[in-house]
Amino acid sequence: MRVIVTGGCGFIGSNFIRLILDEVPRAVVCNVDLLTYAGNLENLAGVEEGFKGRYFFERADIADRKGIIAVMDRFKPEAIVNFAAETHVDRSIEDASPFIHSNVIGTQNLLQLAGERGLDKFVQVSTDEVYGSLGPEGCFTETTPLAPNSPYSASKASADLFCRAWHETYGLPVVVTRCSNNYGPFQFPEKLIPLMYSLAVKDQPLPVYGDGQNIRDWIHVRDHCRGVLLALLKAAPGTVYNFGGQAERTNLEVVRGILAHCGKPDSLVRFVKDRPGHDRRYAMDFSLAAKELGYAPEVTFEKGLEQTLDWYAANAGWIENVTSGAYKDFMSKWYGDRL
Repeated sequence: MRVIVTGGCGFIGSNFIRLILDEVPRAVVCNVDLLTYAGNLENLAGVEEGFKGRYFFERADIADRKGIIAVMDRFKPEAIVNFAAETHVDRSIEDASPFIHSNVIGTQNLLQLAGERGLDKFVQVSTDEVYGSLGPEGCFTETTPLAPNSPYSASKASADLFCRAWHETYGLPVVVTRCSNNYGPFQFPEKLIPLMYSLAVKDQPLPVYGDGQNIRDWIHVRDHCRGVLLALLKAAPGTVYNFGGQAERTNLEVVRGILAHCGKPDSLVRFVKDRPGHDRRYAMDFSLAAKELGYAPEVTFEKGLEQTLDWYAANAGWIENVTSGAYKDFMSKWYGDRL
């Protein structure tokens, strides 16, 4: 099985590449990544040496037709798993243009080329945010109407609909996966858990949006990657699957858990002005994936959070290396006027 994994130098993509190479001996992977600010070759340190002849890297923009054609000509893939995306909601509010370029135009370009090459499978990795916001009860199912509330989630919903159209119109064997909030090793420090950890260990204020009661269903990145791998190997064309972690927590609960792990006081919490369009609650019903793919989360949130924070503690140099000046400037600008 020859698989192109786009966005493979990012947080989830790099974890997926490690998983598929470990668990599928016949898999040969070409990692296609543009290496924008959140793409980091360090996330795959040792993989090329450990899997000689089974792992290759190509730097390319998924929206660049000529560039992706060149990659496909060299690698001759049978499947694509598309992780490549701009993902940070705050950045999408600041400027939606990169999200449209990568998440919409990039996905359409990959779909077009996958259809022209007659690939066996196209897995689009999406998000629960395309469903919008839940009330206090219930869960998102695969038939929940799409109602995105941020430029980021709108771009992902658009990509999902292009995937549906390519299946319905052209017969491309597309599968869409939608997942709740990921956490784990190699997550870029703009996201909640690594951001709050990196501030806590320096005794700096921890900015928490609104009242801190926004609820997310947390899933360990390894569990998410297992779900995506199951979708690649077993899912029927045209299907959509939700993946979740059975771990609903308020943002404030998560932040206080991080402070407790680090031995820091709750007084470091600073409630800041809420961001526009901030969804109140997400929760995923993954019973369809459990029934048809055999999916089930294996890592409890408490254990996974402990392991993740220990990983960050042991890899402080990694955090310093990936947080460029541009990243620090953005974070200062974004949170500076909210504190």
